[in-house]
Amino acid sequence: MSGPRPVVLSGPSGAGKSTLMKRLMNEHEGIFGFSVSHTTRNPRPGEEDGKDYHFTTKEAMQEGIDNGEFIENAEFSGNMYGTSKAAIQDVLARNLMCILDVDIQGVKRIKETDLNPIYISIQPPSMEILEKRLRDRQTETEESLQKRLEAARIDMELSNEPGVFDVVIVNDDLERAYEELKDILSDEIQKVQEAQ
Repeated sequence: MSGPRPVVLSGPSGAGKSTLMKRLMNEHEGIFGFSVSHTTRNPRPGEEDGKDYHFTTKEAMQEGIDNGEFIENAEFSGNMYGTSKAAIQDVLARNLMCILDVDIQGVKRIKETDLNPIYISIQPPSMEILEKRLRDRQTETEESLQKRLEAARIDMELSNEPGVFDVVIVNDDLERAYEELKDILSDEIQKVQEAQ
């Protein structure tokens, strides 16, 4: 595959992935394309279909998975999530650097493909800070919050395993984390700029 390498961003909910990703895309307009994931969960307030997620039914998504249309998929809190091959191709066809936001299960599945992305884990400084961030959002029931925290514990442990990620960024300071992310991607960003 020619062109810039895709970027796989992973890390627990509340670690700051979305914040860092949006900032990167705003600062480098026309460089990055976000691979829009599919999900069977309902949209949260302000989320748009086709922009934040492709909102779909379990039946339609399962059919796509069965037909091999997804590079990775996972189930969380009773909802399905996944990245379709078409979503990645849409970005690559525009000669943009494709960003995939996936969980640790997705990372492992992508490692079985020929995508060859840069694997970056965004981690919170601690479980306590993560829990506070998630509670401050006020988007979760206590039950779903506890599930997210348990998933985060596993994610934080797995992110430290050798060879899983090219780099792990601890988001204890947003500015520093953002600069670190930009430095890691600078060569690929330059490739896109030169090709334009």
